[in-house]
Amino acid sequence: MGIYNFRGGVHPKGYKELSADKPLKEFLPSGELVFPVSQHVGKPAIPVVKRNDLVKVGQLIARADGFISSNIHSSVSGKVKAVEPRLNNAGVMVESIVIINDNEYTLAEGVGEKTDYTKLSAKEIIDKIKDAGVVGLGGAGFPTFVKMMPQKPEEIRWIVANGAECEPGITCDDRLMQEHPEEIVEGMKIVLQLFPTAKAVIAIETNKPAAIASMKKAIAGDNRFSVLELKVKYPQGGERNLVHAVTGQYMESASLPASLGCIVDNVATLAAIYKAVALNTPLYERGLTVTGDGAAQPANYIVKFGTLASEIIPDEGGLKPGTKKVLLGGPMMGMAIPNTDIPLEKRNNALTCYLEDEVEIAQGKLTNCIRCGKCIRVCPLGLYPQMMAEAIEKNNLQRFIDVHGLDCIQCGTCNFACPAKRPLTQLFKQGKPLAMALNRINQSKKEGSK
Repeated sequence: MGIYNFRGGVHPKGYKELSADKPLKEFLPSGELVFPVSQHVGKPAIPVVKRNDLVKVGQLIARADGFISSNIHSSVSGKVKAVEPRLNNAGVMVESIVIINDNEYTLAEGVGEKTDYTKLSAKEIIDKIKDAGVVGLGGAGFPTFVKMMPQKPEEIRWIVANGAECEPGITCDDRLMQEHPEEIVEGMKIVLQLFPTAKAVIAIETNKPAAIASMKKAIAGDNRFSVLELKVKYPQGGERNLVHAVTGQYMESASLPASLGCIVDNVATLAAIYKAVALNTPLYERGLTVTGDGAAQPANYIVKFGTLASEIIPDEGGLKPGTKKVLLGGPMMGMAIPNTDIPLEKRNNALTCYLEDEVEIAQGKLTNCIRCGKCIRVCPLGLYPQMMAEAIEKNNLQRFIDVHGLDCIQCGTCNFACPAKRPLTQLFKQGKPLAMALNRINQSKKEGSK
């Protein structure tokens, strides 16, 4: 396969050099840990522990509530301090399980025990993925087991590993591909067992030559696998872009990759599938990059869920003097956190620290939209960001829906390109959930009138 490109997109400075050469290292928290019961797409999980209960690593502490939900497991051993509202990374008080770490990290029974997955049925594999609480680790947080049950499994032709990691600064997936390629490949083999006629494609941007070489070495001799090298452009790792790169076809609005015969998972998700199915290890930790010019020591960590950001980047020694902002995520899609006393969870892959507040600087240059059309040209989905923003500003949610605002992936390319410094992506993040709620009401009305 050759180097693939896509329409639109931008070329922000990569900043990968800050942490690209930093191996993944385990971070062991020492303080109390906080587990929000909503750290995935769908309904919040239901706590199954109470105050003073003793827990172990990998033990279920909150049970999925319904089909689109996810189990949550403890990442440490210790005692439950409370089940109470705590501040999450969005600045909202949410029901959370607080655990006092005993610093012994005692494993729950069965965690780490090997299973020969080749002897498991499809249902047994899917159940293990579900029970382990595996969700999309590229940031979406969608329960992974649901993806493994498409309506027409016989039509799945490609299993796509998203190793693009296109957002500036973030390098934890790059390090995972270099250091643990076998976990990703084994995870893909498990998924291939569910779809035996499919091929496996590992998609990686060309600015990760060591990862490309590592993955090619790991798949050598297996003709079911190939590596697809992607041009370095943001947001190359968008699901629609990857599906088009593999199939040559475009996903229709509101459709899923399965409609074009694809199952797409982040490389870290595939490694988590391997651990869940072959090692009976629930998802309770993940890779996380600490980066940015405000980070005293850029690094790649394996972070246990529930760890407070303040432990990883303490005010003394973790941040450079004068650091003004910390983002949860990267510079394009990340969100500023109210303070560092917030817990890290399944959807978090980076802490980006800044000496300057770019939003504050942009606000000082803010002007009215000049109708230049740059936001339209760079949008990877060909949307009309200026129209979408106007709809949100006027609280016209139906107009936002009509101009296909619900297709927006909030990648931030329009913000990057806008010479008027309009807060386009911020508006979409505020308005899209409201528009989705209105769309559900509209759909219910339509169904009720039939």
